[in-house]
Amino acid sequence: MSDSADDETPMLGMDLPETAPQPSSGPYRVLARKYRPQTFAELIGQDAMVRTLGNAIARDRLAHAFLMTGVRGVGKTSTARLIAKALNCIGPDGQGGPTIDPCGVCEPCRAITEGRHIDVIEMDAASNTGVDDVREIIEAVRYAAVSARYKIYIIDEVHMLSRNAFNALLKTLEEPPPHVKFLFATTEVNKVPVTVLSRCQRFDLRRITPDMLFAHFSSILQKEGVEAEAPAIWLIANAAEGSVRDGLSILDQAIAHADLDGGGKIGADQVRVMLGLSDRSAIGQLMATILEGDAGGAIDLARSQYALGIEPVAMVRGLMDLTHAITLAKVSRHDDPALAEADRERIGDWGQKLGFAPLNRLWQLLLKGHEEVLRANNPLEHLEMLLLRVIYAASMPDPGELAKMLEKGGVPTMPLAAPAAPATQESMTAEPVAVTEAPAIASAESPASALTVSQIHQLLESTGNHRLAVDVYDHLRIIELEPGSIVFAPVGALGASFARDLGDALLAQTGSRWQVREGEGEGRPSLGQIRAATLADNDARIRELPVVKAALAAFPDAKLEETGDNRHKSNP
Repeated sequence: MSDSADDETPMLGMDLPETAPQPSSGPYRVLARKYRPQTFAELIGQDAMVRTLGNAIARDRLAHAFLMTGVRGVGKTSTARLIAKALNCIGPDGQGGPTIDPCGVCEPCRAITEGRHIDVIEMDAASNTGVDDVREIIEAVRYAAVSARYKIYIIDEVHMLSRNAFNALLKTLEEPPPHVKFLFATTEVNKVPVTVLSRCQRFDLRRITPDMLFAHFSSILQKEGVEAEAPAIWLIANAAEGSVRDGLSILDQAIAHADLDGGGKIGADQVRVMLGLSDRSAIGQLMATILEGDAGGAIDLARSQYALGIEPVAMVRGLMDLTHAITLAKVSRHDDPALAEADRERIGDWGQKLGFAPLNRLWQLLLKGHEEVLRANNPLEHLEMLLLRVIYAASMPDPGELAKMLEKGGVPTMPLAAPAAPATQESMTAEPVAVTEAPAIASAESPASALTVSQIHQLLESTGNHRLAVDVYDHLRIIELEPGSIVFAPVGALGASFARDLGDALLAQTGSRWQVREGEGEGRPSLGQIRAATLADNDARIRELPVVKAALAAFPDAKLEETGDNRHKSNP
């Protein structure tokens, strides 16, 4: 790399002129290279690591090997080069020593910046993975540095080295000559052997937060003389996912994508189209139709967005982002600067009206549907089926609301509710009930509601307490059943912890405290006994029918079997 005007470009945090920079006569350099940090002060988001290195240099307690790990684009290789400059800097007068603030003008600093220093060797482990490559390092470390204070080896993506290569490096890495330093960088530290990790001083570089990226990108746009809307910069900062390099690559693309007729200003709508994000207003309308239970309207909106070029998977992601935003708004933790005021108010309104249970179910359905739409041969069809599934299944009631509805013997009419048959003690095979409004969350101080044994069994079964549900169905013989109180007959099949477990389950599912205890007496028959008696009576009456008598006489080995709809049939 040769000297160029780009190398003199001021970095983030320095005073900048208000005028736009003059175009360079040299080849264009992408922003990720042009604005690579040249000092530790320009390395954003890694204050803890910079402080540790500064103290180590000041106290002359420098480790012989450093390992930088973190996600892509957070500054691992840049940090390694900065450490190399800090250790070899001699100052403008040539008399300086190691410093956390390298001057950047001495010959070692300039040579390392330009990648031409003979004593700073960079190696890509992805293309130099074998023992022979490591053997060259082992043989070279015996010789002193030619012109620098330290001979430094920077090995990028070190996890790509083979196991034999790691083993060959261990002895040298543990006891290197005093003039040698090793700097490793990796995105997958779990693939680096523990024997290597134990010989290195490890630094975990953090993801860069969106607000830091916003400030960084805004500064770079100012230096580049490019105008951009604040929501557009926030979209880029969020899309970067904590990676400065990813964000700068997107920013480069956004500058090129900006409409020249509009003065080259980067707009939020243009960035959203460039990133393939669905339109926020359209996703908001789609969410509104889902919450209103308008299946036809939801499908029409999805088809219109698809006709405009929006991919179905992008619409699902938009719904997931909106569901996440509504949930955060419910706990007063949502603050997206990229949102317009109207969108922020609508999300806040939904957060007040919807409960946590419906939002969680909506998230789970969209999460599962996202994978289906992503892998589908016909994504639009899968999206339409997902929307129908969400509308009719996302708003199932929580156990407390289910108990209240069972107590009333029916289901109130609600916008997204599918009609269901009321559950009674005589109807023990009632279908699950679906509702859509956010159920009220009952507190432990709420008065207990009256429940029948059948309703208690259904409540336990629907909430996954299958063992308790079986005990209630087969063995629970009620002596006294009042709201908040259950007295049952002693039965050997019920364990010693049955009363406590049933009370805890009812408290968790209804929000009311129940006193469950063992009493004296026989008690009423259990649900299983009642059902067995009913089936036996039906069996006896069926056997008395003339047609059945004739069939049994003709086929003496025939048996009566119960089917799923509680009817009987002759099985020869």
